[in-house]
Order: sequence, then C-alpha cells, then structure tokens
Amino acid sequence: MSQKLSRRTTLGLMAGAATIAMPNVVRAQTIEVVAHYSMPPIFKAAMDAVAEAFNKKSDKVKVTYVNPTPTYEDGAQLVLRQATTGGMPDVSFQGLNRLRLFAERSIAADLKPFLAREGDLAKLGYSNPILGLGFHGGVQCGLAFATSNPISYLNVDLLKKVGASAETFPTNWDGVIALAAKISALGDGNSGMFFRWPGDDWMFSALLYGHGGRMLTEDESKVAFDGAEGLAALRLLDRMVKEGKMPNLTGNADLQSFGAGKMGMMFRTTAQVRQVSGMVGSNFELQTTILPVIDPVKGRLPTGGAGAMMTAKDPARQAAAWEFIKFATSAEGTTLMTKNTGYVPCNQLAIDDPMYLSEFYKANPLFQAATKQVHLMIPWYAFPGQNSVRVTQVMVDNLARIVEQKATPDEVLRDMSREVTRLIPRRQG
Repeated sequence: MSQKLSRRTTLGLMAGAATIAMPNVVRAQTIEVVAHYSMPPIFKAAMDAVAEAFNKKSDKVKVTYVNPTPTYEDGAQLVLRQATTGGMPDVSFQGLNRLRLFAERSIAADLKPFLAREGDLAKLGYSNPILGLGFHGGVQCGLAFATSNPISYLNVDLLKKVGASAETFPTNWDGVIALAAKISALGDGNSGMFFRWPGDDWMFSALLYGHGGRMLTEDESKVAFDGAEGLAALRLLDRMVKEGKMPNLTGNADLQSFGAGKMGMMFRTTAQVRQVSGMVGSNFELQTTILPVIDPVKGRLPTGGAGAMMTAKDPARQAAAWEFIKFATSAEGTTLMTKNTGYVPCNQLAIDDPMYLSEFYKANPLFQAATKQVHLMIPWYAFPGQNSVRVTQVMVDNLARIVEQKATPDEVLRDMSREVTRLIPRRQG
C-alpha cells in the first residue's frame, strides 16, 4: 500500500535502516511535497484548486500546504527564520519583490537546470518576460505564479448618487479626488475613496512609477525616489486625505467598508476581484476599471504577485518539488489561479489559447481591468541587500505620517530618503 513520505516518516525509515531495505521502500513511497503560501483570503481557493488538480494527476508526488501566512512580508520572515532554525517547506510562494532576497542568501534553488531539461520553454508557456520576473543575479530563483496590477473598484450606486457613473469615471486623479469629496459629503458614514497604502511599498510605487519615477538609481547606489516624481507621488497621497477626505484605515477595514456599500471607490490589487465580488454580493452594483493615469507617456505600474520558489535541498525532494512548481505555473495551473482570484495569468499559453481563459474573460468583465494595463507593467522593485524588508517597513511607516497628517510630503520625502539610504548597501570603490 502506498503512503506519503513526510519528513517525520523519512527520519523513521532512516532510523530503521538496519531492518528495512531503504532504497526499495523509497521507490514504493509517494513523496510528499510541503508547500507554503501567503494571504489565504486571496489565495486559499486557488491554491486548493491547484493542489487538488495536481494530486489527481500525479502518482509519485503529492503536495500539502503548511503554515499559510497573512502577508507576503510575514511569509518572507517565516522562511528566513526557518532557513536558520530548520523546517523550511520544499516550495514557497513568495512576493515577487522578495525573490531577489532569497537568491542573494542562497535559500532559493536555481531553477535553470530544471528548465533546461524541459526543452522548448515556449511550448510550456514560459516567455522571457515571465521568466524575467523571477531572475535575479544570474539565478532563476522563482517562476511567476500570479501577477497583478492595481485597479479601481467602483460602487456604482454611490457614484450615481452624486451624478457620476462607471462610464463617466474620471481617468485622472484630479477628477477622482473631486468625486471622492462629493461622495464623502453625502454623510451617513459614507467615504469617497481609499487608496491601499498600508502593508508594503507596492501601492506607493504605483504613484511613483505613474509619475515616471523609480526607487533607486540604475546602478542601485543611491535613492532615486527623492526627486520630483517622489514628491509628486507623496503630494498626491496627501491630496487624497485633505481634499478627497480619505479615511485612515488599516488592516482590511477598507474592504469591510467597501463591501458594506459605504465607500465609493477603492484602489487595490486586481488579485482581489473574486474576494471583493463575494463580499459585495447583491449589496450594490460593482464595476472595475483601470487605475487613473498620471503620466500617459512615462507612467508605469508595478507588477505585484507571487512566484513559486524551490527551497528543497535534497535532489530527490527537489525533483518532486519541481513537478509541483511546473504544474502550478503551467497553463492549467495558472488558469485555476486566475479564475479563483483575479490575478493576471503568468503562462503565455493560458493567455493565448482560447481553451483556457478567453471565454472566462468574456463571461466575467470584472476581471478584465488588469488585462488592459499589462502594457504598463514593470517589475515590483526588489531592494538589494540584507535590509530589504526593513526598507519596506521604513517606507510604510513614513507613508503613515502623511495619512495621519502628522508630517508634510516634503518632510516625509526627506526622512524616508535619509532612512532608506542608510539601509541600502554601500557601493565599493
């Protein structure tokens, strides 16, 4: 009878090697791949669907999930700790901006040899841009599993109350802020807008990139967000609070307010289309559209999302982990992911082949907004060095000072630039 080979089972078999013919036992066992992911409210349905489909197809490898973490940052910290204390999973789905950190610390296995053995990567749906999202310092440290960009979620009922509509929704932030003020003026606990700033630097980068800016200089020796583009991004956030009457919400309070019909516009990742749609239900008419444009020529949007990273070290477990990663990032796996979340598919076959998602998008217009912005997507910036997680927290803490109206954009830009400069690696020579 076949049974799963967990780490505990493996140790037991090794201890009994004197009485058990270990090689024969291993060949008869199913290898259990342990995988980790973050943000269960967004990913659980998708990850469960991927695991179920994989386990049905695979005879020799089975996957189970362990220790889902609330956020990408929590997931990064968990695996960093486990890399020292032990207990790492075989596969971890990490934020795309953290793959570089794991590559630099030699925690992520290089997937190039596994890809090379597959042959024609285009036939598997792995395009060069998709591969590039998980390529850092010469190492293919991950494969993109889910990508996203920020979009606009609209409460059409509240828009109509102030004479607006989804069809006439503003295409620039000036119009959005003016519209938010009108909705807030309705009273009765209504707020006009919320721009998802807490958690990490992703949504701030949407404002920075939207102005044509960048985080660090090209050689990564200095901060680059401390110029005109960075100041414009912070001033825009400040205007959302002052003029648009944006409330100071943390956690998922904005989701709760929006789902209850008390918020006119919410700006978040497309990854939550399925989740938001479920929360809204029949409370009001929900529509989605692109993020308001800042600079139509220079403006770009950050690519959020997760990449599948191999952390297994043993060759046999690596081979098993690769089978799961390959399936999760295949056209079938990425289709299951997209239908259960709202993320943009990362496999070119899923995008191009009508058997996968074309009919789905026609039948589900809420999912289309992100696909209209793909041409603007650039990688979510991964800060170099050992302090990348601290850099993110510094930026979030400083953005909070603007939303709480405790500091001006000029003061925040000065302080944030100085603090980040201390944390990034110093160039030698």
